[in-house]
Amino acid sequence: MTWTTRILNGIYVLIIILFLLDSSTSFDIKSQLLKTFVYLGLLIGTPLTLTWNFFVLKNRKIIGTAFPTIILIFILIVGPVKIIFSTSAWQTKTILYTNGHFSFKTIEFQTQDMGALGYNKRTVEVLYLTDFFMIINEIPLEIDKKVEWIKVDKENEKQ
Repeated sequence: MTWTTRILNGIYVLIIILFLLDSSTSFDIKSQLLKTFVYLGLLIGTPLTLTWNFFVLKNRKIIGTAFPTIILIFILIVGPVKIIFSTSAWQTKTILYTNGHFSFKTIEFQTQDMGALGYNKRTVEVLYLTDFFMIINEIPLEIDKKVEWIKVDKENEKQ
C-alpha cells in the first residue's frame, strides 16, 4: 500500500469518525469551516475513496472497498440533500447562565441556519472543549435553584 493510499484512507476514517460523533452523540463541531469540511468530505470522499481503493489496492481490495461501500449505502439511505442541510453549525445567540466554577461551561440559546427551511432552535448546557468542539447536554431542571449557575444580566452582556 502506498503512502498516498494510507493518507487518503486516514483522512477518510477521520472524517467518518468526526461525522459519526457530530451526528449521533452530544459531541458537536463548533467551527463552521470544519463541520462543512467533514460533511462535504463524507459526500465527496466516499466515492473517491471507494474508487481509489478499488483501482489501486491489489491484495486488500475487498477490505479497502467494503467500508466505503457501507458508508455509500448509508448516504443513499439517509439522502445526500439531508446531509448537505445538516452542514450548518449551531451558533450561540444568547448566553443565559454561566457556571460559577467553570468559565467554559454555560447554558445557551442557539440557532442553526437550515437555508430555505428556516432555523432550528435549542437551549442547551454547553461544555466547550476547544474553539472547534463542544459537548452539549440537556438543561438541568430547576436551574434557578442550583448554586453553580449564575444568571447572565442582560445589561452586562452587551458590554
